[in-house]
Order: sequence, then structure tokens, then C-alpha cells
Amino acid sequence: MSIHAALSHRTRYTYDRPVQHGPHVVRLRPAPHCKTKVLSYSLKVGGGEVFINWQQDPFSNWNARLVFPKPMREFVVEVELVVEMAVHNPFDFFLDDHAKRVPFAYETTQAKELAAFFEVCPWGPRMEAYVEAWRVALGSPNGGGEWMQTIDFLVELNQALQRDVSYLIRMEPGVQSPEETLRKGSGSCRDSAWLMCQILRGLGFASRFVSGYLIQLKPDLEALDGPSGTTVDFTDLHAWCEVFLPGAGWIGFDPTSGLLAGEGHIPLSCTPEPGSAAPVSGLLEKCESRMEHSMNVSRIFESPRVTLPYSDAQWANIMELGRAVDARLLEDDVRLTMGGEPTFVSIDRPDGPEWNHSAVSQEKRVLSGTLLKRLQAKFSPGALLHYGQGKWYPGEPLPRYALSAFWRRDGVPVWKDPGLIADESKDYGHGVAEAKLLGERLARILGLGAEYLQPAYEDSLYYQWRESRLPFNVAAEEPRLAAPGETERFRRLFKLGLKEEVGYVLPLQNHGGIWRTSRWHFKEDGLLRLVPGDSPIGYRLPLDSLPWVSAEDYPHIVALDPSQELPSLPSTFGFQQDPVSQWERRKKQSDPRQSKDRAPVLNESASWIVRTALCVEPRHGRLHVFLPPFQSAEVFVELIAALEQAVRECGFKVVIEGETPPPDPRLNRLAVTPDPGVIEVNLHPSASWDELVERTEVLYE
Repeated sequence: MSIHAALSHRTRYTYDRPVQHGPHVVRLRPAPHCKTKVLSYSLKVGGGEVFINWQQDPFSNWNARLVFPKPMREFVVEVELVVEMAVHNPFDFFLDDHAKRVPFAYETTQAKELAAFFEVCPWGPRMEAYVEAWRVALGSPNGGGEWMQTIDFLVELNQALQRDVSYLIRMEPGVQSPEETLRKGSGSCRDSAWLMCQILRGLGFASRFVSGYLIQLKPDLEALDGPSGTTVDFTDLHAWCEVFLPGAGWIGFDPTSGLLAGEGHIPLSCTPEPGSAAPVSGLLEKCESRMEHSMNVSRIFESPRVTLPYSDAQWANIMELGRAVDARLLEDDVRLTMGGEPTFVSIDRPDGPEWNHSAVSQEKRVLSGTLLKRLQAKFSPGALLHYGQGKWYPGEPLPRYALSAFWRRDGVPVWKDPGLIADESKDYGHGVAEAKLLGERLARILGLGAEYLQPAYEDSLYYQWRESRLPFNVAAEEPRLAAPGETERFRRLFKLGLKEEVGYVLPLQNHGGIWRTSRWHFKEDGLLRLVPGDSPIGYRLPLDSLPWVSAEDYPHIVALDPSQELPSLPSTFGFQQDPVSQWERRKKQSDPRQSKDRAPVLNESASWIVRTALCVEPRHGRLHVFLPPFQSAEVFVELIAALEQAVRECGFKVVIEGETPPPDPRLNRLAVTPDPGVIEVNLHPSASWDELVERTEVLYE
């Protein structure tokens, strides 16, 4: 996403008579180390016969040496330059370890090679005092006992000079001495640049003076805070300072703006002294002369970008082309689906780590949840909002979250009342008592005994062992030597109490359209103790402790007898019936507590235990319902309908997590997930160009 900018620079000298010119040097060609890509360059010299010889000076700058055989009445220098104004990060560099903090010393060989860039000019008392103040700051550790980082120090000095020296346009030739600039408190860009060079050299940094072009383009959008910058595209000759940093090389600092040199800074000549960086220098006969000078910049190419997208005419052409492609695909009987994964950043706190390099934070999750609910209201009324886990990357303590909306393509609601979904930013004061009540209500609705709902506990033996491993002077409530995640876990668990239940578990399975459960039994005290960790309890069930036995050996298994036939009912995915009403009919016919002629019986042919479970867990004052896996989307939707009924009857709000429904072409899904620095939206597939456009526009709105 770049802009190609064309710069034109013309300087014309006219004389009162033909005059003889001695050799001249023109320093108006971008330096070899210019970071901005130069697409084309030309130098034209007019006014008479001239010979041009390109050469590089001792500092690798390109110089055009001009020789004039005959006298001339005018001398014209014209530069045409096209550059690619692609944004680059001025901090994209690394420093050698020994140079990461100030003060540091250059290696002997390096210091010898940089000798010319350490030389200082005569100073006055103001300059001496100014440098001494910075030398004191340079030689003092900060409040934490650490020396200041090199980059921080240089940025601070650069910004201080921008504040202390007022910028003015000064037409007089030459450069002010550092003493004069400090005394006046003002100067041109070349005066501030030379002042910074001298201060850096006085502090032990190798620095050089830079003469170059500055291109500033009008921003596409006004700044949300602070100045927006230039109101028109602008270019001029400019000067700044570069400092040599071990590991990074020459890094540009512009004390006129207080910023690092960016893509708009085009270096032409970088030298130890300002005089050897002058754009044009040479001798001629004594005469009267007049100078005309003009510079301008224009945009010759602009790629569409986020801040300046396609014009209305361009967009109309794109829409027409998209529909034409759709028609061709339809004509040739080709089915094509299109999706998208747009990413977004925070407008309120863009400097936060989660909006720059890390992936997850609580603020980011709340924003993701808000966006999910807005999208659900636009795209999928009646969708189930699911707050599950996503990808797990090395170095991250837990998998990232994945917030999803699932809905039926036929329009029948999967979850009817969005008001029953909890807000993750609120504490509703719900605890284990509410978790138990909801679990019991759901069990009864499913036709299962509430006695099969089991409390879950943290593994007290494990945490007591971990506590015993702590130093004697470290309390379990604050194990300072443990890993950060484990420290928080210790505090939470010991505050709660290891003997208190943390949630409830209902073993749950659907077989042949019938809901089944069984009691889980464990060794020792028979309690369901979770695997240690930070994940929801549904991910920490001790499934490896469940036995594999026959019904004869293990008479506690209870299930409904599948041999008793049930009336044939359409699937809850049937397009003619409401899933809740279908489920209620099936529940009444399969619930032994609603029929005097039926009772729980032992399934003699079974040699299994229900090994999947639904869990209800209070966290941060909210009830979280963890869903077990299912092989059938019909069964999943039935469970959601039952769960919504239970939630409504209890008067709670819940967060639904755990397993997602199995893939099914009758279900649609969109998701909001975190990536380093951004929130990513995974849009549901579109079958036509117009669908894709409409969904993308809704998302961005």
C-alpha cells in the first residue's frame, strides 16, 4: 500500500554578463543508504556546455562534479526524482548487547573508523552547560538502579531539542554555531541538526550531519489526537542528524520535529561537517547574480489503502466485474464460496501490548464479545453464542479464546433469548449454589435424576504437596517463587478453600435419541477431584480414573432401557417443527418420572460408563456451562434447547463454552478470535459476490 511521489527541484542562477565557472560539486542524488526506494532519478544541468562526472566522496555520498569550458550567462540545475513512499518502522533495528544501555563505549577498531565523527567545534559556556546537564543524566542510573536504554536516551534528547530550539526559516548562508543557536533559542533545520551532532559527540556518540529532501504528504484522515500534520503535499531541502549505533548502523534523528527520520527523509549527503554537505558548491567570477528556486511534489500513483480506498467510480467497476464473474460461474454450473478474515485494532488504547505484540487480554476479550453480539444481531438472530477455546501456541500458558455464533440456515432459532447470555464484563454474584440449581434443573428436564449431578473439587493433595515444596517463609496464599500463572492459581484456590466444591458435573450422553447418565465413582474418598490447571473444569475431568467394567461388575450404572420403543419423531433439524416442542414431547415419553409405567432399569447389555459430561462452573460471578462433545448436530441442538429452558426457569444468565457442534452443512458459523496485535473476524462463507460485499460492509460498519 504505497504512494509513488515525484519530486521536482529546479535552481537557476542568472548573471549580469557571461561569467567563467570553476569546477562545481552538486550533492543532490539520494545517498546509497537511503531507506526509501528510489524508482527513478535524473540530473540536468543547463546554461551552457558542461561535463558531468559522477563520483563518490570519502563517505560514499554521490557527487556530480561539473566542469564548464566556456563562460555562461546562467546556470541551471534540475533534479527529477520518483520515490516509493511506503511506510517503514524507524525502530526496526537491533543493538549490540554492549550498546543497549548508556553509557557505552565503541570497540577500538570501530572508534578508529569513526574518528571524523567524534570531532567537536569550539564551544561556549551555554553549550558546555547544556552538554554537562545531559552528561549527568547519561551517567546516572534510573530509579530502578538500571542505566537508561540507549534508544530512550536518544529519543529524549531529540525531543528536548525540538522543545528548546524554535524553528525558523533563515535565508542567511552557513550554519550557526551551537553556542549561537542555544543563545537565540531558535534556528533553521541545519542549525538544530548541527547542534545535535555536537551534543552527541560531546557525550561520546559518533554523529554526522545530513542534508537531504523532506517529503511530507497530506494524511488521508485527520488525527484522532494531536496535530494532523501538513494540509498539503509538501517538499523542501532539509537537514537532520544521524548517530552511529553498534549493531544498527546510522540511525536518523530529526530535532526539528523531534521524531526519528522516516520514509519522507531522503538523505543526499552525510558528512562530518555541514560545509561538505552543501547541495551545490563551487567558484565563479565576481559578478552580480540572481537565484530562482522552485520545488514541488506530486503523486503519480496511489494504491488503494485502508485510509483512502477505491473511488466511487472504481468501486462501481469492481461491483460490475464481480457480478459478471458470478454470472459466468452460474452459467458454467460452478459453486464458489468466499470468506474473509479481516482484523481490527483498538481505537481507544492502541499502545497496549495486546494491540502490538501479544494476543490476549481481558480488555480484548470483552471487546471481542461486544463485537460478536453486534454481529450476531445483524447476521444471525437466534444464534447460539459460544465462548470456547481456540488455537494454542508455544509460549502461551493457555489456548486462546474463540468466540463463535452458530445458527441454522433455515432460520429456526438455536437459542431464542439473547438476554439469557451473560455479559463477560459483569459479575452477577453467582456461585456454586446457583451452579447446582441450574445443573439439577437441566438434569430433570432431560429426564435424568438430579442425584447424578456431582460436585467437583480441586485436588487438595496435589496443592498440599505443592505448598510443602515452598520455602518456609513463603505463604501459600502468595507463593512468590512460583510461576506467575501458578501464583494466581494458589491465591485463588487458597482463598476459596480446597475443601469447597468449584462446580458441578453431569455425566451425559445421547444414544439412539435417549439421554443417558451414570454415576462416577473414584478411589480414596470417592470425590471427583479435578486435574490441576487453569482451564474450565470441563477440560480437567479425571477421565483416566473411570473404570472400564461390565454392568455385572459395576451395578451403579443407570440408564434408560433402549429396548423400549419410542414414537418416531422428526429430527429437531426438521424444518416444520420447533426444536423445543419436539424435545419436550420426546422428554415426556422418555422421562420415567413422568410415567407411572416406566422406571429406571439396568441396561444389562451395557459394558460402559458415560464418559462425557456437561459441567456448570461459577467463575468471576458468572455461570459457565461446559458442553460435552456430540457426533450429531441434532443432539447438540436438542441439548441447547433444554439448556435454554433450564436457564430461563432458573432466572440466570450463562456463558456457554466447551465443545462446539459437529460440522454440519445446515449450520452456519462466524467467529471472533485474537491474534498478536489484532482481533480477527472469521466471516461465514458467502455464495455470491453481492453476499460477500454486504457482509463485509456490515462488519466494518
